[in-house]
Amino acid sequence: MRIKRQIYSVILLIVIVILAGSTGYYILFGGQPRFLDCVYMTVISLTTVGYGEVIEVSGNIPAQIYTMVLITFGMGILLYGISTLTAAIVEGELTGILRKNKMLKQIQKLRNHTIVCGGGETGRLILKELAKNKESVVLIENDTENIERCKVITSTNLYHVQGNATDDENLFAAGIENAAGIIITLPADNDNLYITMSARMHNRNIRIISRMIDQKLEPKLKKAGADSVVSPNFIGAMRMASEMIRPAVVFFLDKMLRSGQGDLRIHQITVAERSRFIDLPLMNCGLKDQYDLLVVAAQHDGDDIQFNPPAHLPLRAGMTLIVMGTVENVAKAKEAIELSDVG
Repeated sequence: MRIKRQIYSVILLIVIVILAGSTGYYILFGGQPRFLDCVYMTVISLTTVGYGEVIEVSGNIPAQIYTMVLITFGMGILLYGISTLTAAIVEGELTGILRKNKMLKQIQKLRNHTIVCGGGETGRLILKELAKNKESVVLIENDTENIERCKVITSTNLYHVQGNATDDENLFAAGIENAAGIIITLPADNDNLYITMSARMHNRNIRIISRMIDQKLEPKLKKAGADSVVSPNFIGAMRMASEMIRPAVVFFLDKMLRSGQGDLRIHQITVAERSRFIDLPLMNCGLKDQYDLLVVAAQHDGDDIQFNPPAHLPLRAGMTLIVMGTVENVAKAKEAIELSDVG
């Protein structure tokens, strides 16, 4: 914004100098010459082009004095304007390059982050939710305006790679090898399929969520490596049906996810392999007393989900707990249970 204002100010200053010089000639010659000829005379005087006088200045002492003053002061302003414009453009490009290189270095230091491919309507909402849950995110988007909209909606200094997500170089720039997950939201199914294959090839352990328009492509996306496939049309249909059948439930979930008064979320916590909480019953883990979390369900080693698990249920390595609470408390509990290895 600062560079833009500087450029606009310089352009305005140059226009004012040219108009002032042209008006001076017009007044000196009693309004006889065409104003366009006065403008032409001003421009060739200031630029010292010297194509010849379209207005007869020679022999007219006031006009000669005016021309000398105009060249002396006007040329200085013109040169200042041109140099300022050049400096602003170069500074803007240089600053952009330095900022981009700095961001790419920061991205390469990230671990277990999420990559979002596409910053359109769907991508922006995904970024907003991930940011609200304090997740590390890198956006891959080609359109500058979409990137700016994503920055606004997430209210963060968003890590991003400007380019096409189907280009493997951009996936590497986004840290695909160290990422925990990738969400692919491009509007074309073919692009989503290609990115799914590339992501799985570059990171065997990454979790891949892909958007899908044509439901016939779901088997191909799953075979290409997608862990989960989401169809906006299917979800939209289910939402509309739920609004008709169970409006109170939908209202509750919407209030929980969208309320500006709080940050209540349903999240999952996975027990680490060497967590100090292993073999402890739920009641002794502090999830309720210390972190004010409600344990909604538990699952272990692909078994059926156990809803409303009993307080005496012992924690096991790899067990996933579905909890409900504030984003801040969930983050603290995740750090305690997922990262608290013994020794």
